[in-house]
Amino acid sequence: MELTTAVLSVMVYWKFGAGLGYVFYFLLFTAPLVAITFIDLEHKIIPDVFSLSGIGCGILATIFLSGLPLVPSLLFSLKGILAGGGALFLVSWIYEKLRHQEGIGGGDVKLTAMLGAFFGWKGVFVVLLLSSLAGSVIGIFLMLVFRKGLKMAIPFGPFLAIGALLYLFFGKEIIAWYLGHTLNYIKL
Repeated sequence: MELTTAVLSVMVYWKFGAGLGYVFYFLLFTAPLVAITFIDLEHKIIPDVFSLSGIGCGILATIFLSGLPLVPSLLFSLKGILAGGGALFLVSWIYEKLRHQEGIGGGDVKLTAMLGAFFGWKGVFVVLLLSSLAGSVIGIFLMLVFRKGLKMAIPFGPFLAIGALLYLFFGKEIIAWYLGHTLNYIKL
């Protein structure tokens, strides 16, 4: 955990420098994601103290770092909160109605709302895509190794953290790559 945090600290410093970007994206975003990951892996919970305070930190990060006026900054974060938290809440609700059991915990919903506060509605959907891909690949592997099939409960918080960190460090590149390949495919 300490080594992961140290490496991520250096990466955030290289990407954002020593100013407010470092404060928001390391101290108030990346370091809590590391803690969330290890807590969720061990206890299968995401404490509200991280995700709910993270929503406020995401709003403040947008206000101070986006370069947008106050109202557009607030709308950017609010749309992200509603899109991220709302999308995962809807998936959770539908799963529970169909299967009569919880599939996605409330902690994951609140964490996704936090990610939306930082990244906006467009960014949070990229994070959800990356998280779902990582979770699917690793989840299938673990189900095969432990031979528990679909009954194996795998926490989603670590995958949300992976998707969020990939987006934080490589979001523009991922989107450019995806759009380039998609547009090339459409032209065929």
